[in-house]
Amino acid sequence: MAPVARALADRGIAPSLLVTGQHPGLDLDEYRLGHFPARRFELPGEEDPHAHVARVTAAIAPLLDGGPTLLVVQGDTSSALGAALAGFTAGVLVAHVEAGLRTGDPALPWPEEEYRTAIDAGAELLFAPTETAAANLRAEQVQGAIHVTGNTGVDALLEIESALPPPSSRAGRAKTILVTCHRRESWSDGLASIAAALADLGAITDVRINFVLHPNPHIRKRMAELLDGQRHVTLIEPCSHPELIARMRAAALILSDSGGIQEEAPALGVPLLVLREKTERPEGVACGNARLVGTSAEAIAAAACRILADPAEHARMARRALPYGDGRAAPRIAAVIDDWFSLSRSGAKNLRLRNST
Repeated sequence: MAPVARALADRGIAPSLLVTGQHPGLDLDEYRLGHFPARRFELPGEEDPHAHVARVTAAIAPLLDGGPTLLVVQGDTSSALGAALAGFTAGVLVAHVEAGLRTGDPALPWPEEEYRTAIDAGAELLFAPTETAAANLRAEQVQGAIHVTGNTGVDALLEIESALPPPSSRAGRAKTILVTCHRRESWSDGLASIAAALADLGAITDVRINFVLHPNPHIRKRMAELLDGQRHVTLIEPCSHPELIARMRAAALILSDSGGIQEEAPALGVPLLVLREKTERPEGVACGNARLVGTSAEAIAAAACRILADPAEHARMARRALPYGDGRAAPRIAAVIDDWFSLSRSGAKNLRLRNST
């Protein structure tokens, strides 16, 4: 959301920030947001995501009484839905950045698929990253205005990468694999299967695996236990965004179930194996930068070995691509919001007439 806040400010629309505490210790100055008015919440994490939705809604609702004209939320987390519900309840119109992502299966991922569908159903402005996402929204006959803008995650990635030092030579990272995982649907058998795949990779081939631990204490403890004793695996503490981008860029291959990394890996030109059965971001698979392998240990290990062993196959997946936008999503979103405010001030009866589908 940092690119959106700055793009709005460039147009003379000064946003106020609500920091829900999803990322403890978030440094707003790191994203050039320190000068914006901000309200921070220290909401305790919940094993039950629905309980966290209720906490976020209760915390934000009092701030919206007689407050903002528009509430902008991003993504499909419990924080995003909680904020959107607070807006719907208070009669504050909601804009959704990253609208329209769908797997078509409410259980994969759960609860994110349900959360993003609920936000889109009530939002006034829907900023879809791709034409596929916009088509999903049209098929659902949402009432809000749909705008294809690209995704602001790509804006943030390109900005961060431009500030990093030049990457090392590919020869030095030929067998380095970066791994992240956190999806709730993998918490039982999936995590164990992913860990088994990483153990198999060490036995099959000469690789160095960097595993980034997730802040969630359940996932952190489980994966640390499962990977204990694997000498080819290095456990890495949760990273800042710039550090993670640098580690991604330095890898020969990424294994992840993260939605954001599905957008970032193609833009960096790093092959990606998606550790999920279904994805709401099919564009990366379609352009050849990513493959959907699920959580089967055998499937993960086999796919990784093929990519690392075959230079031609690796090269095909390592081409830089931007299926999720060109890095200019935030200015487009800010322009739409600016137009929306102009229509609102002019007393337009139907603000949805300006629909750039």
